[in-house]
Amino acid sequence: MQYGFEDLSIGLSGEYRKTVTETDVVLFAGLSGDNNPMHIDEEFARETRFGGRIIHGMLTASLLSTVIGTRMPGPGVIYMSQNLRFLKPVKIGDTVTATATISELMPDTQRARLSTRCSVRGETVLDGEALVWVPLRGD
Repeated sequence: MQYGFEDLSIGLSGEYRKTVTETDVVLFAGLSGDNNPMHIDEEFARETRFGGRIIHGMLTASLLSTVIGTRMPGPGVIYMSQNLRFLKPVKIGDTVTATATISELMPDTQRARLSTRCSVRGETVLDGEALVWVPLRGD
């Protein structure tokens, strides 16, 4: 669904779920240039405190962009800022649920503040806050 600014209300929420695959990690490393062995070298990662590879934090965070740009508020929205706190690692095969919830509306500027969260099996792995500009219906 595509929301216009006038359709938004405090507490309105959207979500997107994705199971992260090996292919996702390899493609993200290629796209971003982030070839940190924590993400791509199992032998290296096995010797770390995580006991194996973890996915890129920014890959997890990118799922928030999917929620905001395609679900709620949806097409036409423009990201203005995002802050993030990475709380727990995400591993290949985990299903991440990305959620964005309206926490503040600024009608004079058509902006909305969103509480953002990613979770795996109900545990928060990332949280933060986004500021977006939302077009009016029909803009």
